[in-house]
Amino acid sequence: MSSKDHNSDGGSKTFREAMQGVEPLKHDKISPWHQRKRPLPLELPDQEQPGHEFADTMAETPDFLEFRRPGIQHRLYSDLQRGLLSPEATLDLHGMRTNDARQALSRFLDQSLRARHRCVRIIHGKGRGSHQQPVLKQRINQWLPQRKEVLAFCSAPGWDGGSGAAYVLLSRKWGETL
Repeated sequence: MSSKDHNSDGGSKTFREAMQGVEPLKHDKISPWHQRKRPLPLELPDQEQPGHEFADTMAETPDFLEFRRPGIQHRLYSDLQRGLLSPEATLDLHGMRTNDARQALSRFLDQSLRARHRCVRIIHGKGRGSHQQPVLKQRINQWLPQRKEVLAFCSAPGWDGGSGAAYVLLSRKWGETL
């Protein structure tokens, strides 16, 4: 019997004996990987058509979205850009027509404000089927600043959608009035 065979037979047994009674170290650091929450379905109560508050323009949209209202701290906005603020809800607009996306966005923002969410994610896609620029991305870039409850937004980090999604920072002070 070689020493290699001897280690493979008793190695795991010896290791388990040596580790008996050992407890994992406790720390207050965030783990490098966290499981994403599954998106919750959007509750759509019967009401008049939402989205009428959004106006359309034909402005060019950059690859990476950036918007910040005056007074928003640089550190908070930087945390949003780096993905340190975990989205509490997600809206996926893939494949929607502009009018449907407008209504879904309005309802989603209203519902998120009522739930007092601080950060949400909107997946608009990269517009690979668009002839010129991504239509929904352009509309999101136009519509979000029109809502006073939206404090800031930016393209999501690469690991969470990149230029095909946006993180939105919402104000909690408007949630009670809805």
